[in-house]
Amino acid sequence: MTTVPPLADADSRPDTAGIDLRGVVKQYGTQAALRGLDLQIRDGEFFCLLGPSGCGKTTTLNLIGGFVAPTEGEIWIQGKRVDQLPPHKRPVNTVFQSYALFPHMSVLENVRFGLKMDRVPRDVSSERAAQALGLVGLEEFGSRMPAQLSGGQQQRVAVARALVKRPAVLLLDEPLGALDLKLRQRLQIELAQIHRDVGTTFVYVTHDQEEAMSMADRIAVMNGGRIEQLGTPEEIYRGPVSRFVADFIGDSNFFEATVEGAVAQLPDGSRVACAGGRSGAATLMVRPEAIVLHGGDGSIAGHVVQTSFLGSYIRIAVETPAAGAPVIVALRDGAAVPALGEGVMLSWTAADGVVLEPGPAA
Repeated sequence: MTTVPPLADADSRPDTAGIDLRGVVKQYGTQAALRGLDLQIRDGEFFCLLGPSGCGKTTTLNLIGGFVAPTEGEIWIQGKRVDQLPPHKRPVNTVFQSYALFPHMSVLENVRFGLKMDRVPRDVSSERAAQALGLVGLEEFGSRMPAQLSGGQQQRVAVARALVKRPAVLLLDEPLGALDLKLRQRLQIELAQIHRDVGTTFVYVTHDQEEAMSMADRIAVMNGGRIEQLGTPEEIYRGPVSRFVADFIGDSNFFEATVEGAVAQLPDGSRVACAGGRSGAATLMVRPEAIVLHGGDGSIAGHVVQTSFLGSYIRIAVETPAAGAPVIVALRDGAAVPALGEGVMLSWTAADGVVLEPGPAA
């Protein structure tokens, strides 16, 4: 992909492009899609709204873009209140999962279409459209028709068309959802690079936790119309605040426990290390890669019920009376792999035993 100067310069963008949602509620009849949402998105960051279907992430995006109006609350962009403004009067542009390119127009004409509607002179709009295509690595494809492009190329054209108007905020609604895995992974890298090049605030909606973790500066994990946790990918992965977040982000093992200090007692009587933080009934969460599997002394006894080779690691399932479901262990490729039925011991460091509220995942 060709590196070109950012689309916006100091004279063409406002100094602030932050987004501020204050007490935003969205009701559809008796159903609450958002429940008093307070959210601040920093100027220039790559921000992901992550969660399952129906959690409120797309509603949040549509509220920022002006496609729906809040039932209560305020929305501010660039220090200006915008919740009463129509979409075309907000400094925002949107990229949808469907590319929505005009099939009868060339790639260059598609990209410059918005500038044409704004009556930007043709020579200026063509230059800016070519620059936008350079940002997405398609500078040599301007004369082609959309039907002559792959799905990934069409999606990059849609990104270029959104960026060419130099919005303060770019909204992306699951833009890679229709693409195959390898292409999605490649475009994740490219979108992150485009974001670094242009410096525009990106707000990205996805239900794919790997996608969010790979691109975002910060992630808001949403559940039931609220933000369950907000933080960097590492903060959320290593320190989930609830079982819902721990279950939704990455693979997790859960143990019902009684915690006292930095020790957790499991249902079979085993006493294991934990990070502490609360006393009494709790759920203990341990990531598969944090578990040490060996045949000597250890904390939890079990036996192997499945092994799976997954390329970069080997997935081991261990049945143990200490847990209600088989415990998953991730071994690096090359590690000694126990046989099916073999007895093993499981242990981890105290820092890797995260203590959560008791009860099942939401």
